[in-house]
Amino acid sequence: MTTVTLPWWLLVLILAFAGIAALDKVLVPSVRWFFRRRMEKIVAQVNTRLERKIQPFKLAARQDMISRLTYDRMVLEAVTEHAAETGIPPEVAFAEARGYAREIVPSFSAYLYFGFATGAAKRFTRMLYRVRVGKVDAALAHIDPKATVIFVMNHRSNMDYVLVTWLVANRSAISYAVGEWARIWPLSVMIRSMGAYFVRRKSRNALYRRVMARYVQMATDDGVTQAIFPEGGLSLDGRVGPAKMGLLSYIVAGFGTGDADVVFVPVGLSYDRVLEDRVLTAAAIEGTRTFRARPMTILKSALGILWGRLRGTFKGFGTAAVGFGPPISLRAFLTEGRPDPVEALGMQLMADITRVVPILPVPLVAAAVCAGATREGLLAMAGGMAERLTLQGAVLKLPPQGLVHAVNEGLNPLVGRGILDKDLRVLKPELLAFYAATVRQVLDAATPQT
Repeated sequence: MTTVTLPWWLLVLILAFAGIAALDKVLVPSVRWFFRRRMEKIVAQVNTRLERKIQPFKLAARQDMISRLTYDRMVLEAVTEHAAETGIPPEVAFAEARGYAREIVPSFSAYLYFGFATGAAKRFTRMLYRVRVGKVDAALAHIDPKATVIFVMNHRSNMDYVLVTWLVANRSAISYAVGEWARIWPLSVMIRSMGAYFVRRKSRNALYRRVMARYVQMATDDGVTQAIFPEGGLSLDGRVGPAKMGLLSYIVAGFGTGDADVVFVPVGLSYDRVLEDRVLTAAAIEGTRTFRARPMTILKSALGILWGRLRGTFKGFGTAAVGFGPPISLRAFLTEGRPDPVEALGMQLMADITRVVPILPVPLVAAAVCAGATREGLLAMAGGMAERLTLQGAVLKLPPQGLVHAVNEGLNPLVGRGILDKDLRVLKPELLAFYAATVRQVLDAATPQT
């Protein structure tokens, strides 16, 4: 019998590897099973109160979804074409497609979404704004329960995600298409866990776009409720911009006449104070979408708000409001036989969104001042605009106390922020025009063109 002497460090290393192997083979599957069962119970409880149930697609393990997307027939065809066009080996093209799938596919956590995110969204929104909501029940009441619902929204602020998540929390879990700004760790982990998927908005890579298209089509086919911002980014001038057709084209291309319907719900978002307004107007002046928000500036502002709340001096940023337009059935829309259905759909959706963007006190006063209102004539000018907007069917979310209160509620923040002085002299024209654009766009749309 021979005795083998091992260095102590080697023994420790062997025991460590043995422990890791035992953990991987025995404990990890048990832990995964425990949390999987717990998640299934949570989902079953949540589904009892949701109008639109959480779909199995959202509950699939992330690795399974990545494999399903990567080995999809259309993705494999795209891999073959990409390899032939670029001259790279097929296995390299396949690895590239798998990398895109890993980047895109979310990892939905029902516990995080309903246990934390929706409650936090509600508290955070109410801390900053008074929230007024349009007739969401009327907008969603007659939609086929089997149809896939896609909320199509204008993009005013990063608060949009927070606001809409809360407002439809009792109806469905929403999967957002988010831009590259959200890929910063650890924000990316939380956003992915809430079911959002990342979009490279400026990518021209054909393989990436094919992988993205298939993911969107698979999610739509499986009934996942989604929210998209067709403008492709935050509005720099306060207006609802034209639609970029990427995601819409993917959805239309993947729709079949035998499938369940897809229903688009136009959503208009408006704020008395857009948190990023200075950053956005500066980007508009510079002619670039490279935003220069500094983390320390954001932190300082957040701490200032919290300190104001504690002292009772922070009264909020006014009103945040949401309007809902009539749903559009994709099946019915395609039967109209339009020559370019994607472009026509994009134009109609953006027009419908523009009509339901709520008119709030700050935009109304800003528009009146831009139109030449004096201090003495401000009330009459704002009242005339409100009447015209009402006749045009615009969504007015003004305080119930009457027009005088609405004008004061709109004027005080503009003066307090130094956008106007007390005599209505304009001190920051870019910010005044930014808020006035909400009203001007609706009025201009009803003005006959010569």
